Amino acid sequence: MKPEDLPLAVGGQAVLEGVMMRSPHAMAIAVRRPDGTVILKDEAYHSLAERYPILKRAFLRGPVILIEAMITGVKALTFSAQAALQEEDGDQTEEPLGWGSITLTLGAAFLMAFLFFGFLPHWLSGKAGYLVGRTLTPADFTFHAVDGLIKGAFLVLYIWGISFFPDIRRVFQYHGAEHKSICTFEAGEELTVANTRRHPTAHARCGTSFILVVLLVSILIFTVFFPLFPALTHRGLANNFLQVIIKVGLMFPIAAVSYEIIRWGGKHSR
Repeated sequence: MKPEDLPLAVGGQAVLEGVMMRSPHAMAIAVRRPDGTVILKDEAYHSLAERYPILKRAFLRGPVILIEAMITGVKALTFSAQAALQEEDGDQTEEPLGWGSITLTLGAAFLMAFLFFGFLPHWLSGKAGYLVGRTLTPADFTFHAVDGLIKGAFLVLYIWGISFFPDIRRVFQYHGAEHKSICTFEAGEELTVANTRRHPTAHARCGTSFILVVLLVSILIFTVFFPLFPALTHRGLANNFLQVIIKVGLMFPIAAVSYEIIRWGGKHSR
């Protein structure tokens, strides 16, 4: 059975000691407590696209889905942290995560991403001109290619670094289990341990695949965009900040294109 022939689309993510799975209209989280029991949480899910159907159209749905995934992901991680760290004999009252906490968490994540995957690679790409013997500016394809390579290297180093934490390694394992479950579902098989073991831990619609596609698409879009506005390609610290801010704004069309590529890849991966 092909993914597009399934009665519903299912995605998810790994959380602390568990997984979160989401369909178009529902979300469920399963987390293993320290005593070995599993706590389940399920709730209805309502996408913004349900209220505004125009957001379901190609190249509009990508950014919306990405933002919604970030919000639900933070909520799921917070719930899993509360459940996974709960003492065996302690019955904690679940407190819903408020919008203030979500905004603070996403804001801190955005700031770190802006620094390590935005400004720093951009600044280093300009300095890379000394290695190739000529000045590199955002008007050059080489500049954006180097920028993409640096971001990719930072991403690999980041994943490698956090993999040394036992709790994060467990999250990676649950990530693979989540992929196996989705592969089993998309194959039209009964969701049993025996069936899921036969499927790979990789999946075409994985968030990691999305990040790699975003890197490639961003190189192409930045290479086309900046030469159209020569005044934006001047060197200098202030201009670097301006250029990175413009890149952040361009992430919406980049996410839109990248999502459609991932969606197409998911449909044709089997």
